[in-house]
Amino acid sequence: MKNLIKRMRSTRLGFLSLLLILIWLKTLFAYYVDFKLGATGLLQQIILFFNPLGASAALLSLGLYPRRAKVGYWLGGVIYVLLCTLLLTNVLYYREFSDFMTVGTVMSVKNVSSGLGGSFVNMIIWQDLVFGVDILVALAGFLGYGVWNLWRYSHHQPLRWPHFGLRFDARPMPYHVPQAVSAVAVALFGLNMTISELNRPQLLTRTFDRNYIVKYLGLAPFTVYDAFQTVQNNQVRATADSADMDKVLAYTKAHYAKPSQSYFGAAKGKNIIIIHLESFQQFLIGAKIDGQEVTPFLNSLVKEKDTLSFDNFYHEVGLGKTSDAENMLETSTFGLSTGSLFSSLGTDNTFQAAPALLDQYAGYTSAVFHGGNGTFWNRSNTYKSLGYDYFFDGDFYNHEDGTTTEYGIKDKLMFAETSKYLTHLQQPFYAKIITTTNHYPFYIADSDTDFPDAGTADPYINGYFRTAHYLDAALREFFTYLKQSGLEQNSLVMMYGDHYGISNDRNQTLSSVLTASTSDSTGDTAADWTAFDDTNLQRVPLIFHMPGLQGGLNHTYGGEIDVLPTLLHLAGVDTHNFVQFGTDLLAPKHNQVVAFRNHNFVTPQYTVLGSTVYKNGTGAVVTPTAALQKKLAAIQEDVDTKLTLSDTLATKNLLRFYVPSGFTPVNPAKAAFNRSLANMLQVEQKKGKASTSWFSQNQAHPSIGDYQTDAPEVQSNRDVITQFPAKVRNQATSILTN
Repeated sequence: MKNLIKRMRSTRLGFLSLLLILIWLKTLFAYYVDFKLGATGLLQQIILFFNPLGASAALLSLGLYPRRAKVGYWLGGVIYVLLCTLLLTNVLYYREFSDFMTVGTVMSVKNVSSGLGGSFVNMIIWQDLVFGVDILVALAGFLGYGVWNLWRYSHHQPLRWPHFGLRFDARPMPYHVPQAVSAVAVALFGLNMTISELNRPQLLTRTFDRNYIVKYLGLAPFTVYDAFQTVQNNQVRATADSADMDKVLAYTKAHYAKPSQSYFGAAKGKNIIIIHLESFQQFLIGAKIDGQEVTPFLNSLVKEKDTLSFDNFYHEVGLGKTSDAENMLETSTFGLSTGSLFSSLGTDNTFQAAPALLDQYAGYTSAVFHGGNGTFWNRSNTYKSLGYDYFFDGDFYNHEDGTTTEYGIKDKLMFAETSKYLTHLQQPFYAKIITTTNHYPFYIADSDTDFPDAGTADPYINGYFRTAHYLDAALREFFTYLKQSGLEQNSLVMMYGDHYGISNDRNQTLSSVLTASTSDSTGDTAADWTAFDDTNLQRVPLIFHMPGLQGGLNHTYGGEIDVLPTLLHLAGVDTHNFVQFGTDLLAPKHNQVVAFRNHNFVTPQYTVLGSTVYKNGTGAVVTPTAALQKKLAAIQEDVDTKLTLSDTLATKNLLRFYVPSGFTPVNPAKAAFNRSLANMLQVEQKKGKASTSWFSQNQAHPSIGDYQTDAPEVQSNRDVITQFPAKVRNQATSILTN
């Protein structure tokens, strides 16, 4: 140990090793004190502990290459200062925005500084000294040494290199040492990346969340990755011009479907509540396990006369999964062919999405509710670009022990707590509620549900039915609240499944449960299972419920791309001037071809998967006649064109070239989601008697505390439902009283 300390004090390699240890410790301090990276399990904790080493060592090893020792020392010191600066600026930015600073943010320095309230300096607290105290001491030492050298120079005495406990090693590095150190550093980073990819597949291609990249790879690699994405996006956008937009407009206008006279405006002026059913597939409705209905509430709801449901509605997501579904819901454009549009383009792209369209054409307030990390799928930035007024993420929910899953609070608590926010929104409002409990790995405690096990050899399939049953029970409680509070009478509720829950590689095991519990037209046994059956399981629910709505079971074929025009027409907003690749499901001339992200497609008669054509209903492989082949080829060409144009629209950010009549482009900088509660209550307070919120209009009959749930966490503490979390409550109180 004594010799090691001596080498660190007296050699260039030792000096750079010391800097590596310091930046490693500082980064770990930030990970555990300032950032909320959500590392769970021993493996993720190990990855988090070691991930600063590889990239930092590779960068600092550059200080070994210069032949002149002083240059090497200075280069290592500059790299160290830059790494510390990167760390500190991200700590300060994260403190305000719960997100990491991107290259795009740095390039917009003016917006960053104004968004931070004027200056990073004002945000520094005492613990931030950890990130720079050693640099400040070193600078003070160098300055002191400089003054001392001036005195020595004036007295004709020789100058000396300042060591501050370190000794300057003037010897050149042996030629093989820099390469060896760099190779070890790169190998360490490669090992870290390999383990990370095994723990979280498609980490970089799907880009779940900036938190994930930092958690697995570290802050410096995230910055490099973000810079690469920014350059790549800017290069693509630089090639765009208005002529590209003309092609998109020509296609979408030619494929516009005029709305149904009987449904257009049926929900005009009504609140619109979107319930995002996580990983919820159509086969769950009507299914039974040991004679018990998996979804008894939804089974009864779809039979009501004012409920409209679709049984041939498909998810069309790609690698972006949930974020792709949200993108299609909000914009009627497809997700990208690779990765997540929300994550890669959501911050900077121009959108003409549901929140902004309903606001500007029908006077809606908009809010989205998600009891998990707001940065996941880059939601905290993308929702601003979509035009949402408020975003209530996990910070606005009470997170007590046992109330959360990996992706957010449990659904019963989510709906119960969301009720207290809904009552303060100005009506009419557009509100999206994202559920999370029915998400892989599909675990729910016995205290939350007594639903029986499906009895397969796959615990995830068994858990899937249990979590779906729990979600169904949560929906029943929420609908009971809407009815008792009176909100149901003035609201259209839409529920949709975002994507599959059980992946294709488990479908053969699932088949035995489906055969016994549903009437789904899938293979009878695992041996009979085909790609056609996999595609059948891409069907997810789409359900509209509103008192007075002309209901029933609709067999029209459609997909998530068709939701927005359907919803806008129900709200009385015509879509003929908007850029949307879907068509109204209720329109007489709705296009019933369902395009999948991989360019396969389904029609009411056929399912086309690559070069194989299946007959719907029977699943038999069809050898097309010449006439049918020509017809299917024309459909394939249209599917390819639609997907390509949607990709071009997104990657080249073409909507900046087109503004519909009466529409004002969204300014994301106006949104301040960290103050959502305060801003919402402030609007209500300023409007006074003119406020249209449910709370303002029903102060004599408060019902929030009457929300009925059998969630065990609530039985001993009703404050979980009725009280806002202390942090946001105190912030709101401070703003409202000043």
